[in-house]
Amino acid sequence: MTNADLSFLSDKLRDQLGEVGQADILVGIPSYNNARTIGHVVQAVQAGLARHFPHQRAVLLNSDGGSTDGTPQVVQEASAPSQDTILARHPLRAVHRIVTPYHGLPGKGSALRTVFGAAVVLSAKACAVVDADLRSITPEWIELLLQPVLANGFDFIAPLYHRHKYDGTITNSIVYPLTRALYGVRVRQPIGGDFGFSGRLAHHYLQHDVWFSDVARFGIDIWMTTTAITGGFRIGQAFLGAKIHDAKDPSVDLSAMLAQVTGSVFSLMEEHAARWATVRESKPVPVFGFEYAVGLEPVRVNVGRMLERFRGAVRELEEILSLALAKDTWHAVRQLAARGDDHFTYPPELWVRTVYDFAAAHHHRALHRDLLLRALTPLYLGRTAAFVIQMEHADAAEVEAALEELCLAFERDKPYLVHRWKNREDPP
Repeated sequence: MTNADLSFLSDKLRDQLGEVGQADILVGIPSYNNARTIGHVVQAVQAGLARHFPHQRAVLLNSDGGSTDGTPQVVQEASAPSQDTILARHPLRAVHRIVTPYHGLPGKGSALRTVFGAAVVLSAKACAVVDADLRSITPEWIELLLQPVLANGFDFIAPLYHRHKYDGTITNSIVYPLTRALYGVRVRQPIGGDFGFSGRLAHHYLQHDVWFSDVARFGIDIWMTTTAITGGFRIGQAFLGAKIHDAKDPSVDLSAMLAQVTGSVFSLMEEHAARWATVRESKPVPVFGFEYAVGLEPVRVNVGRMLERFRGAVRELEEILSLALAKDTWHAVRQLAARGDDHFTYPPELWVRTVYDFAAAHHHRALHRDLLLRALTPLYLGRTAAFVIQMEHADAAEVEAALEELCLAFERDKPYLVHRWKNREDPP
């Protein structure tokens, strides 16, 4: 294994890591103004390490992005949760806590680069990163993210959550089915935010020159997942129950988020085109943890607002959409806009063609990429509105079955993507 360039680590952090020496486990918590929630996260991590890894030397690293609300102080002051007896009952090694500002481009990517660098310095065997704003994290999350790496030889453990049927629509309608069709691996939450990974994968991440790009700023989660898959690392998933966070109505303005995430996926397609062009089917990924039903917070949606945005875009963005979409796709989208709310649909096959057309247009630079990516938002809202209408009375199993059909549609029509990728003109 070649030496990684660790010059981005501050001298202070190097000294702190040097005092620790070597560690078996590293848990990173990237943060920015998370004083309200990070104390709970720190306590859950500590309890998880105490309960499940009492004989392992562990380091908790808070990689902070310049918080002004006292987040680092909360981490320093956070104590073990009320289950202190768990800490006292086992011959537990002390959990080292390091709070450090990260250096580099603002964003989660720079925070995670610091975590990866610390993992290499410490020669950590297993690592995990968890979001600082989690309200649903439990000590069991730490076991589920780390144990498959330590005991079973996995390199990357993605989270698997139960979510409300109207939550995570960007993942469900674009990121998961597209990533699955591209690379042939069924990672259900490729941008989940909470991951486990091996020390050797952390080293592999540092070999990539991505840290000053938009992908690092806005798409580091999908980059981690994609890089693990394309690097041939052993992939698994851990069922973590519910991820409780501040879910948003999909009808609100998600243009920036959608453009950032989708742009990252499309950029990764450029890098790995030779790999995904030959993949023709997908395979399941092992799941760790007992999958159980969980209570979910409701997500309210405004279908009327979504359809209004969709129809407005079809009227007002004709010049852009006619360049982004193949002629048949654009014709079908215009027909959808003429339908009434009660009978509105956006068929899976048409949505697949829509996403594939945008990916090809991004590749061929048919339009300025920012303009192109923002033009996808109202079409995504149309597809989401159709999904909400279709799934209004559906239970969780029926929703998942519908999403599986969408994924299979992405896989079946992949030759269309390959053709559009290689040729600027519409397919015959």
